[in-house]
This record gives sequence, structure tokens and C-alpha cells, in this order.
Amino acid sequence: MDDSRRSAHDGATHDGATRDGGTRAARGRGPLRARSRAVWSVVAVGGLTLATASPTWVSTTVSTALEPTVDVAVTGTAAAPAVGAAALVIVAGGAALAIAGRVARWVALVVVALAGALAAASAAAVLLDPVPAATSGASATAGVTDLTSPVAVAVWPWLTAVLGLAAVAVAALAALGAPAWGATSGRHERAAAAQTAPGAARPSVPPVPPASPATSTERTGGVGPRPDEAGQHDPHDAWDALTRGTDPSADR
Repeated sequence: MDDSRRSAHDGATHDGATRDGGTRAARGRGPLRARSRAVWSVVAVGGLTLATASPTWVSTTVSTALEPTVDVAVTGTAAAPAVGAAALVIVAGGAALAIAGRVARWVALVVVALAGALAAASAAAVLLDPVPAATSGASATAGVTDLTSPVAVAVWPWLTAVLGLAAVAVAALAALGAPAWGATSGRHERAAAAQTAPGAARPSVPPVPPASPATSTERTGGVGPRPDEAGQHDPHDAWDALTRGTDPSADR
């Protein structure tokens, strides 16, 4: 009877878990219904954005009193410092998605989207007007601000702008698939709470039989009482014997 009840309970639990999983999968939409896929997508976009900020974005030349032509090369991190910070935030947001709960995941996705928008906007600002970035680089390189050649813009800021928009798109797709993600540690907490609930069944522990008092023969290995224990008297009895005027060691 107990086996049949246990089997029925296990079957109902399995059916409930299957229905819950199917419900989560039905709620989640898009290609990022799997948490791991969303995490790696966000981290990859953030890493690529950081990689595009390292090369030279703009280049030009200036003239100094010592040299008529000085080449000036400005990297993406110098031309748009916000790009590097935004890329690091995107990577951190992707790592947070791996362990985020039901509320924290939405916060992480919003942060990723904002960081992607910041990276795209910073790259677009350099593309629209690269002269300020070139002038700042010339001042840091040669100490002058008069440019002697047109400013050349590389392909890297274009890629950064595209990757920033890609981060926003990935965050949106992950938000569509987030309802299908399972809980990270909530189920373990629920299981622990169920075990400690007042009405929860606790496993029965078989009673431990009381240990039988060991005899003096067993304590001494079967050779009888020790000589020093054979004539040992209680201190109170010895005192009473002395009070009565008898020798307490007379019976030894």
C-alpha cells in the first residue's frame, strides 16, 4: 500500500515538474530561451566591443618646430573612453546573468542594453566629428593642436557602433527568452524550506539499544577485578568506621 502511494506521489511530482518546465518553455520565446546561450552571447558581444576599442580609430599629422611632420594615431579608448567602460559593463552583465535570480536578471539585461547604447553612441560621435579626437591626440603626442592633414577614420568605430547595437538586440532577445530560464538557487532554497517546515515528514531514526553495563570481568579483559579495586572503600564508609572506632582496613 505504501509503495503504491509513493509511486503515485512520485508520478504526480514528475508530471508537475514536466508541466512547469513545459510552461516555462512555452512562455520563453526567441533564440535565447537557454540561459547559457544568452550568457555566452552577451559576453561575446562585450568582448568584441572591447577588442574594437584597442586599435587606432583616427589618424592625422601635425608639424612641430623640430619635425615638419609628426604622425598622430588615436586609439578607440582615447578617442571614446566610454566605449571601454561600456564593454566591460556588458561582459560583467553577461557573467551576472549566469547566477542572477528572477529579478536580478531583468536588472542585468537593462544594464547590458544601456551599456550597448552608450558604446554605439560614443562610436557614432567620433564618426560624425573625428576632429576633436584627433586634436586631443595631437596635443598628447606632439604638444600642438594645429592639424596639417585631413583626419582619417578607420573601420573600427563602425564595428564598435554595430556591436553596441548588437548588445541592445541581444539584451532584448534574452528578455524574450528569460521566462523559460530555470531558477538557479531558488529550488534548493525551497527544498530546504520544505524539509524544515512544521508539517514536513522527518526520516525516522531507529532507536539505539542501551549499552549494557560492563562487568568488572569484562573491563579487565576476563581476569577478574584489579587488585587495586578489590579492597577499595568508599571514603564516607571509611570515615564512619573511624568515627565508630573501628579500623576501616580490617576487612581487606
